[in-house]
Amino acid sequence: MDTFIVHGGKKLKGEISVSGAKNVALKVLVASCLTADTVIIHNIPHISEVSIIINIIKSLGGIVDIDGHTVSITVASVNNFEVPLDKAAKSRSSSLFIAALLTRFGEAIVPNPGGCRIGARPIDRTVEGLKILGAEIAYHSEDGYFHAKIKNGATRLRGSIYRFDKNSHTGTETLIIAAVLAEGRTIIENAAAEPEVDELISLLVAMGARIKRTELRTIIIDGVKKLNGASFTIGPDRNEVITLAIAGIITGGDVIIKNVKKQDILEFIKKIEIAGGGCEIVKNGIRFFSKGPLSPTDITTAPFPGFMTDWQSPWAVLMTQAEGISIIHESVYESRFSYVEELRKMGAQIELFNPEVLNPQKFYNFNLNDDKEDNFHAAKIYGPTILHNSIVTISDLRAGATIVLAALAAKGKSVIFGVDQIDRGYENLEIRLNQLGADIIREKNE
Repeated sequence: MDTFIVHGGKKLKGEISVSGAKNVALKVLVASCLTADTVIIHNIPHISEVSIIINIIKSLGGIVDIDGHTVSITVASVNNFEVPLDKAAKSRSSSLFIAALLTRFGEAIVPNPGGCRIGARPIDRTVEGLKILGAEIAYHSEDGYFHAKIKNGATRLRGSIYRFDKNSHTGTETLIIAAVLAEGRTIIENAAAEPEVDELISLLVAMGARIKRTELRTIIIDGVKKLNGASFTIGPDRNEVITLAIAGIITGGDVIIKNVKKQDILEFIKKIEIAGGGCEIVKNGIRFFSKGPLSPTDITTAPFPGFMTDWQSPWAVLMTQAEGISIIHESVYESRFSYVEELRKMGAQIELFNPEVLNPQKFYNFNLNDDKEDNFHAAKIYGPTILHNSIVTISDLRAGATIVLAALAAKGKSVIFGVDQIDRGYENLEIRLNQLGADIIREKNE
């Protein structure tokens, strides 16, 4: 694992572009397996999790060519139906291969997925949906794999109606991938509404799929017999936008993030304005800048169009500089405050607690039976506090960006271990921050 050495206290200024969205790249790569033709994907981010998905495609028999930020994928056939355990353990998105292999080839053997440990992230909702479409799925505890086939020797899944009990981003995408080649119509109710889902839909439509979002949380898919190749460009990563925006404000700087879609981060912009941070739409993007003292805020994370769960940890760092008490209530995952202890090492005053909720089953998006007594679902952040340098360790991807933000705002030299977590979702984060005036050195650990 590499290490970051961060010399904080420097104002970040300048213009910067955003990489292609991680949460789109992983899904469209899997979707490329649905056709024997070539699929070309532009603006692919150079991140480790993309490499994992590409290596899985290669292991199945696909041909992948990479030229800069463009990837060409051709999966004319597969030489096996099994996703390697060592690769699946490193990416949550590996679970989507169960739908891609099943719907195109009729069989899939996929391990229980890994990736960031930010809660139980149950796959049961997805498995239930696939069974409704005609899949026969069994989990073999002795090998840790899901074994899936189409029921009764059929050659295609069958369209059906499925309603998600809880919002599921990856679950929605999995069922979309499963339904595009199924026989008949599939209706997904209480579907995820995130822009990343719509980008996946755009690629599949370009490949010949028949998909419509008729309401915010209703998606209708009419199955087709065959998909063709297509060319697709990934949009900007919303999570990276928020990281760079907060980096500009928390360091007292002034940053323009180019080619940003305002509607995709509207809830974040609203909260920035409430907090007193600077935000201005400019010709080539959005400008984020410090306007002076910040005001405290009270936020609750929620599926799109709400305040995204991935934004809450960077927001917590920003609120350490607000004048008063801020509240963050996490409703999407049952365990997502692992970063708090590391921020406390840097001087943050954060108290974790569990608010009273009238109807937890309805309010929380996670399965209540996955919750534990020692989990906390909210944080009370006292500010402003002076953050100081420290030696800290990253626990997951977004926590990694959070700790980097804190180190940028702190005085002195901070040492950050576990940089591989950042590399899962950010392309050359330290190089790009340094272009804005940061002082971050990556030390390679062989």
